[in-house]
Amino acid sequence: MRTVEVYHNNILAGLLIEENRHHYIFRYDDTYFMDEGKPAISLTLPKTQKEYSSDSLFPYFFNMLSEGVNRKMQSIQLRIDEEDHMGLLAATAQYDTIGPVTIKPVTTL
Repeated sequence: MRTVEVYHNNILAGLLIEENRHHYIFRYDDTYFMDEGKPAISLTLPKTQKEYSSDSLFPYFFNMLSEGVNRKMQSIQLRIDEEDHMGLLAATAQYDTIGPVTIKPVTTL
């Protein structure tokens, strides 16, 4: 099981959990969820429920990953399997992302 923190404009918005490569959970942080002024992470993950579950990496997060030659180069340089979506997301979506969402690995829970 791997977990990353999801930040919206440098404010903790929730946790993305990979239980295995076929089961993912996104859970809004309590404080973020209760603050009506904070927006949803995406249209596909509205703040109408606190936790979401999926058999594959949620499309919003999957679309944060590079494609094609860039993805191959990242996987080689970072020594991460090209099909390890969660590993690539944790390694590449920490700093310079398009939009307000960034991802940071969690080392301990």
